[in-house]
Amino acid sequence: MSKSGKLFVISGPSGAGKGSLWKIAVKGLEMKYSVSCTTRQPRAGELNGREYNFMSREDFQKNINAGEFLEYANVHGEFYGTLKSEVLNILNSGHNVLLEIDVQGALNVKSQIPEAILIFIAPPSIEELRKRLTGRNTEKPEIIELRLKNALHEMDLKNKYDFVIINDNINIAAEKLRKIFID
Repeated sequence: MSKSGKLFVISGPSGAGKGSLWKIAVKGLEMKYSVSCTTRQPRAGELNGREYNFMSREDFQKNINAGEFLEYANVHGEFYGTLKSEVLNILNSGHNVLLEIDVQGALNVKSQIPEAILIFIAPPSIEELRKRLTGRNTEKPEIIELRLKNALHEMDLKNKYDFVIINDNINIAAEKLRKIFID
């Protein structure tokens, strides 16, 4: 009989360092990353199927109508979602699964899979978050302001998570995250 894997869900404000942290923390661990779907355009260097499965709004809506998503949400004016079949196939094969999704998506996953382990990655401050978002040079100022406004709302929900990690030092934060994955 195969043992089912664990589902780890990481979220937090845009610019908190979620992706950087988990990529360090999973080195050498048996962890499968579930690639989310999105309607947003790829950023420079992003590849379809690696960072996201990029799809049209029409295709995304077809998946919603067919009940294919474990969770989906409209974030910053674009749709993001996790295919239920992909996550369940990985879990049922005995592997741990990692999702990096927004706060509303994480809470939706927890309502469907109560044993999911939710991990919130927080910036040390809103000022530091603004600096990180501005330093990326990937969004217009009005998008950065929208992301900061959304960050305040997301931070208010961090108490609904199983763990909160403040990313003020990437190596220390990554070690804390790794410990959660191992325990």
